[in-house]
Amino acid sequence: MAITPDAIARTGLELLAETGLDGLTMRLVADRLGVRAPTLYWHVKNKQHLLDAMAGVMFAEAMDGLEAPQRRVSWSDWLAGRARTLRKVLLRYRDGARVFAGTNLTGPDLPRAMELTLRTLLDAGFALPDAARGFAAMLHYTVGYTIEEQARLGAGYDDGNPYRPERLAETFDAAKYPLSALAASQILLPADPDADFEHGLGFVLTGLAARLPG
Repeated sequence: MAITPDAIARTGLELLAETGLDGLTMRLVADRLGVRAPTLYWHVKNKQHLLDAMAGVMFAEAMDGLEAPQRRVSWSDWLAGRARTLRKVLLRYRDGARVFAGTNLTGPDLPRAMELTLRTLLDAGFALPDAARGFAAMLHYTVGYTIEEQARLGAGYDDGNPYRPERLAETFDAAKYPLSALAASQILLPADPDADFEHGLGFVLTGLAARLPG
């Protein structure tokens, strides 16, 4: 296999299933590729640059086939579809959302996706500042929700998943904090993450729609 930034990034994504983000190292990536670690530094300077490249691969997957909305598709349905697709891609990889968060995307996918999103929102009647902030809010909600969703799997804990209902019951004393206990057990730890994601997505879209003139 040729050692390229793309090959290094994809190898890093494969290793996540075994190591998680915290266990991923440049040396492990080099070993999997069958090269010495210094060889990687010709292509990625350090672990942060590795994460940037891994995030770029995920974002490219999420934006694959991206086109402007069809005539009968509303801006909100189109934008929601992009958020669902990004979440789906991040969930393919252990700690995928943590890897993605805070990375620097340098490929052509982000500028194209952002331009198309801004154009879609401006065509719907939004002012550019609201369109730009709306794009950022949707992106941040999607990544943030998925970080929490993957954290609730408890893969990073050796002593058991702290998000188990019985553990939450110990944290939130129902006698002292009845509302918090109810929310934690029945709402904030959803049995159906897809439906829960849609609830939050609706909040973001409703808030964005309120910025439309008139």
